[in-house]
Amino acid sequence: METEAIQPRNKIHPHKFTLWVGIGSIVMMFAGLTSAYIVKRNQAGWHTFELPIAFWYSTVVILLSSVTIHLSLKAFKERYMLKYRRLMLATLILGLLFVATQFIGFTEFWKTGMTLQANVAFSFLYVIVGLHGLHVIGGVLGLIIMLLKTFSTKKRNYSIVSVELMLTYWHFVDILWIYLLVFLIIIR
Repeated sequence: METEAIQPRNKIHPHKFTLWVGIGSIVMMFAGLTSAYIVKRNQAGWHTFELPIAFWYSTVVILLSSVTIHLSLKAFKERYMLKYRRLMLATLILGLLFVATQFIGFTEFWKTGMTLQANVAFSFLYVIVGLHGLHVIGGVLGLIIMLLKTFSTKKRNYSIVSVELMLTYWHFVDILWIYLLVFLIIIR
């Protein structure tokens, strides 16, 4: 009689699986929007536009926020909780700064007459960049919740899952912004 050693399967945490399904859905939504943008771009009456300088500043800000959240995971793993809190706070502040610079960019658009009603090209821009902004705001809310939990005196939770989930989501919105920026530069 032969015996076989049964190897345990590496299972993905249910929350991580759910996050990846959500990310897949978001990717499909933005793929559809950018595809529609390309198709509509070839129709008559399409206006090209220059991206505001604020979008470039927001790119630097979101890249810095990805660095701070990555370092916060490292601090969490090493149980440097004060450093972890500070880095999460820095990520939150940078996330809010990203949203603010995006708002400034849209304000620049409005001042030049690029409103939702002015042209379908501008409508697409507002929808695509605006939806990304909503996803970042969702991430900012998640950061606020996580930061509040780190200061809770009632319950201490040293599970790394929520930190990894936040890191994954935040890196995703960072990569998505880079994709959208490059897309708008090349395809506008």
